[in-house]
Amino acid sequence: MVSEHASPLADLGSVDAGGQNVFVADLARTMARFGVDVTVYTRRDHPALPARVTMAGGVSVVHVSAGPAAPVPKDQLLPHMDTFARALRAHWSRRAPDLVHAHFWMSGRASLAAAGDLDVPIAQTFHALGTVKRRQQGERDTSPHVRVDEERRIASTVDQVLATCTDELFELARMGVRPRQVSVVPCGVDLELFRPDGEAFSRSERRCRVVVVSRLVERKGIGNLLTALARVPDCELLVAGGPPRAELERDEEYRRLRRAAADAGVGGRVHFLGGMRREHVAPLIRSADVVACVPWYEPFGMAALEAMACGVPVLATAVGGLVDTVVDGVTGMHVPPRCPDAIARALGHLASRADVRASMGAAGTDRARSRYGWDAVARRTLRLYSRIREQRGVPRVGEG
Repeated sequence: MVSEHASPLADLGSVDAGGQNVFVADLARTMARFGVDVTVYTRRDHPALPARVTMAGGVSVVHVSAGPAAPVPKDQLLPHMDTFARALRAHWSRRAPDLVHAHFWMSGRASLAAAGDLDVPIAQTFHALGTVKRRQQGERDTSPHVRVDEERRIASTVDQVLATCTDELFELARMGVRPRQVSVVPCGVDLELFRPDGEAFSRSERRCRVVVVSRLVERKGIGNLLTALARVPDCELLVAGGPPRAELERDEEYRRLRRAAADAGVGGRVHFLGGMRREHVAPLIRSADVVACVPWYEPFGMAALEAMACGVPVLATAVGGLVDTVVDGVTGMHVPPRCPDAIARALGHLASRADVRASMGAAGTDRARSRYGWDAVARRTLRLYSRIREQRGVPRVGEG
């Protein structure tokens, strides 16, 4: 696997560390349990990192030197991708992998360059598409100007694109990618960690608790939720994400959100917890009445799956992967993006109806366990790997 900016070893919650990191880590670990030898290549972002780390049995993480050994925003990494590709080529020339799975567009670019004439099959998961980001952010989009053209080239060149949701499938078709080049494989959820039973964070005296698990970036819609909260009395909001709690004051988006909460008159009902270890996220979710996932756009939205697996209803914007995972009126409620009025109405309804919350929570658990466990996602991915290799005329990849 190649994941140039999203290391499976990274602490979650920072601007560029989120769902992709979890996806790569959990998919790699699950495949290793099925007997697959997995190496994840990611960029070295600290000088003290060893060249290779054993993450789990059968999974190694290789830190590739490309650019400064320091954190670099992902949208500024493109100038270093040729160096990254040359390092991959050096590794693969010594021992070519049976298959490469690239994560994010720059990983796909580097993987195609590195594979060259080695005849290595390549699968691609974009995790986000530049066309969507450009449409949503306009002039505020900081992606390299070549991103959309590169994504179109990558999707048309690799052996198979693994889209994480049907919305991405349609977006790729609008980009001119042939449907047979694309298969939908969703993200998964750790069903051992995220489950209804288990420890839960303590509760305050408020009648309703809403939890958000998200990076602190504007497009995640937390500001819209703060505006809505003013219309839902006796409801508190806990936000997990961003830098560690002790470092929050240095984060520009945190400061903006704190001002927005104060302006909305809900500052005393909003608590920012900072970035949290994954094992602490499940107890936080279990303490919630509702988990809110209200981004302006979202390639997938793993927090919604984690909430469903814990038996908590999800209030979600009807965008991206959230349209696939959250069933409106069954496992949660859909609202339009950037619409505080709709968020307030849905949240007020859920806050006042314990019976509805219980029914949706139970349905969410059933849906998460039947469709989105990592075992099922990994098996589906391995079947696609095998199909790719068969089309290349090489032996199947074992499923365990």
